[in-house]
Amino acid sequence: MNSVCMPYFDPEFDTLPERIHGPPCRVCVDNESMEGCTVVKVDSVNKQGLLLEVVQILTDMNLQICKSFISSDAGWFMDVFHVRDENGNKLTDQKVINDIQQAIGRSRASSPSQQHSNNNNNNSVFTTMTNYKTYSKRLLPLLPNPNDQHTAIEMTGADRPGLFSEISAALADLHCNIVEAHAWSHNARLACVAYISDQSTDTAIDDPSRLASIEDHLTTVLRATTNPNGGGGANHPDVKTSELLGGEGQMTTVERRLHQLMLSVRDFETPSSPKEKKGRKRMVSVESCEQKGYSIVSIECKDRPRLMFDTVCTLTDMQYVIFHASITSHAGYACQEYFIRHVDGCALDTASEKERVMKCLEAAIERRVCEGIRLELCADNRVGLLSDITRVLRENGLVVVRADVETHGEKSVNAFYVRDISGNEVDIEYFSNSVKKEMGPIATLHVKNDTNRRKPNSPKQAPLSFGGMLRSRIERFSHGFIL
Repeated sequence: MNSVCMPYFDPEFDTLPERIHGPPCRVCVDNESMEGCTVVKVDSVNKQGLLLEVVQILTDMNLQICKSFISSDAGWFMDVFHVRDENGNKLTDQKVINDIQQAIGRSRASSPSQQHSNNNNNNSVFTTMTNYKTYSKRLLPLLPNPNDQHTAIEMTGADRPGLFSEISAALADLHCNIVEAHAWSHNARLACVAYISDQSTDTAIDDPSRLASIEDHLTTVLRATTNPNGGGGANHPDVKTSELLGGEGQMTTVERRLHQLMLSVRDFETPSSPKEKKGRKRMVSVESCEQKGYSIVSIECKDRPRLMFDTVCTLTDMQYVIFHASITSHAGYACQEYFIRHVDGCALDTASEKERVMKCLEAAIERRVCEGIRLELCADNRVGLLSDITRVLRENGLVVVRADVETHGEKSVNAFYVRDISGNEVDIEYFSNSVKKEMGPIATLHVKNDTNRRKPNSPKQAPLSFGGMLRSRIERFSHGFIL
């Protein structure tokens, strides 16, 4: 009688998908190892931009990154984050923990984000319009499904007092409802991303002639600068508008796009006097690690929320790859060290390239540091609301240096950082008695005196350098990857 044989299965078959597609992303959330924080560990096959995606996920969940160690040699990404919630405590909400694991896993599985190309010429102003791609502020930097109800507008140019108010008024005159808007002002430059809909239909504006009219009108507003003597490309007398974005073009997250827009108008070119420049303490330095072929970027500055996102975002958009990093925060000050190379594999060789990296990182750090007070306003959404709010601020001698406007249902929620147009401290009592009274019929106003002034010349405590420790870790990692 012939024997019956079971079919043969090659034991290597079970690992075939992993060998073809790479091992899955492993995310471990540990609440036991550290007493004062939660440890998030991420292991994955590396890809350019993965670190930024992970940092963005943690940041958009309002988590404080108090320490991090990063290594991505030999195509493998290994990262450890020490995080706390908004109140400085460990993560206890299991839903938040699950969201972190799912979001990072989904980010690893997604294809590399297609980004807008930066416009690095010296045009003083440009506006771009495209169908609104929904921004995700929590999970993924890109969502594939477009939202046809809104049109996105990007604006950059030389800043001046009242410019954001003029933009708001211009859109109201053009019968456009501002659904959402975000604006940054830094070094006499303005970058703004706004989402609008048609006043009568409450849908996206897709008529080419009307889009052209809106673009021309806004360009005229942006062109009428009152700061002709300022330096940099944003003050160039020529005005050009970019081509309409469409087809396969996709929008990045709002904050990353604002960083890109600020970089495109060279806000890192500080218009300060030589005397101020000489007395200013550098926050960023660059040195070479010739043994391993890295450039080491060291950052020492006052700590604040979203700091790591801003620095990693800038390095990524400048086409640098972060191979190793050490981030710590102590007594209100942060120390960050990044071991980087250009995407072509080269370190920073020339003094001019090192200087540009230092300036761009310092500008990225400073963009969120607002010298002023925070205003929070809530009102029923309507066409012209933002124009009315900013008009009252302008008439009372206040300048908007940062703005975040969002619509939730029928309500418009606005947050502004404002300062006095003359550079003096804003009088909180004056706000309570005058501005709040004028704003009463328009919106409910809350004032927060959380002024965060830059004091680069008088640090309370210089953070310790972790270069030696990180070099030792790199040595061990490098030997571990030798086959």
